[in-house]
Amino acid sequence: MAKRLSSQLFVNRLSSFTNNEQLKRLFSPFGDVTEARMVVDRITQRPKGFGFVTYKSDVEAQKALKAMNGRIT
Repeated sequence: MAKRLSSQLFVNRLSSFTNNEQLKRLFSPFGDVTEARMVVDRITQRPKGFGFVTYKSDVEAQKALKAMNGRIT
């Protein structure tokens, strides 16, 4: 599931084994990803299953939101 925050998307329901590079690859088909960041647990350093994807433009973010919202990967 993805939610739009300007040109940045909040993405949740990701595998705890997903890394930043995989997240970027997953969202790259929809536009120029400037940042893809998984949120990690401070103690274990393992991803918490959610993160943020930032696009160069709002149009690209909107396209990714429409395509990925509700999709299970």
